[in-house]
Amino acid sequence: MRSIRAAAVGAVTMSLALAATACGGGSSTGGGSNDSPKTLTYWASNQGASIEIDKKVLQPELDKFQKQTGIKVKLEVVPWSDLLNRILTATTSGQGPDVLNIGNTWSASLQATGALLPWDAKNFDKIGGKDRFVDSALGSTGAEGKDPAAVPLYSMAYALYYNKKIFADAGIAKPPVTWDELIADGKKISAKGKSVLGAEGGNVSENIHHTFVFAKQHGADFFTADGKPNFTDDKVVAAVKQYVDLMAKDKVIPTGDAEYAQNQSVSDFAKGELAMLLWQSASSNLKSQGMSDSDYGIAPVPVQSGTPGTGAQVNSMVAGINLAVFKNTKNLDGATKFVKFMTSDDEQKILNTAYTSIPPVKAAQEDPAFNTPANSVLKNTLATSASALPQVAAESQFETTVGTAVKNLFAAAAAGKAVTTDSVKAELEKAQQQMPAA
Repeated sequence: MRSIRAAAVGAVTMSLALAATACGGGSSTGGGSNDSPKTLTYWASNQGASIEIDKKVLQPELDKFQKQTGIKVKLEVVPWSDLLNRILTATTSGQGPDVLNIGNTWSASLQATGALLPWDAKNFDKIGGKDRFVDSALGSTGAEGKDPAAVPLYSMAYALYYNKKIFADAGIAKPPVTWDELIADGKKISAKGKSVLGAEGGNVSENIHHTFVFAKQHGADFFTADGKPNFTDDKVVAAVKQYVDLMAKDKVIPTGDAEYAQNQSVSDFAKGELAMLLWQSASSNLKSQGMSDSDYGIAPVPVQSGTPGTGAQVNSMVAGINLAVFKNTKNLDGATKFVKFMTSDDEQKILNTAYTSIPPVKAAQEDPAFNTPANSVLKNTLATSASALPQVAAESQFETTVGTAVKNLFAAAAAGKAVTTDSVKAELEKAQQQMPAA
């Protein structure tokens, strides 16, 4: 399905600064053309367990598109560790693909560069209309009040994956619904010699996704209503500390996971070495690593108390992949046709089945193929208890700076250093100082 989205702080921050300065360097020609109507270049994100698997999924569909339209699509699957920097470099140089995947949390940041084609009503009409897409997916396509910078392609949500045998051996009858229950279950699991909960402590984006959810559950936001960073708010500090304390104090996340940034926790879970995993639409990844669907269960991510919902009961960010077009494409009509093809009902069923993600297109989402127990949990989460990450221009820097702060805190915990309220606040204060002036 997806996933590593780590990037070097300095490189990303510099690229963002350049992109903001350029204010649409990718659109320096003033708009797209149809000078090269027979070809397209497509940067796809690494959704599967490997780049080779992605190519096997995507190439037959691109061949199908070529047969229908006569347009050849040159595919490059870009690792998540490189994707944001590649995109930001392209926005400043103007030398990018025609069509590309973006993490939906980056939509507002990339929108602010001016390099992406705005999806106004006229452009949406060319692909069947905006109302084809579910609201939760559209909520992560750019800043409120502006035409979207991208179109939803794959929707995902976090869930709690748990190993049925490990639970049974530890005498645990059902998955935890609160963090206190998870910690209590962890003691039983540890007593049986198994690791409890996986994490990617070295992956800045994974860190952001989870701390965002904890912040929501504490009634906190990382940004004020007018878009200013608010990282040192007491509730934000408490939320970040609770997440890191799963390793530092509660001992449910193994200390070795502080260095994980390449989906190693998923592999640990697939091998039966780990009792629980918090992940986005993990089924295809687990299957590719030899884990049977019958070996694990899927439940909503825990909350502080009660049941998942809105406000303080949020238990996932709205995860997903969007499809964007560079404004200066030399095949504007072809790029639009390609977006229409990739978001057609039939292609949505094919692609989202392959990646065990949820179609953001309403008609495809209603297909019986997406009514499995796993998909039911994910669909319900997206519909009732997921929240979009802040759609602000500085979102990408927020991911990098705060995600790195959490990475540093996990590293401290793994080294046996105390993680205190003061140390958490100090890391978040450093992160806030790296953010651009409002």
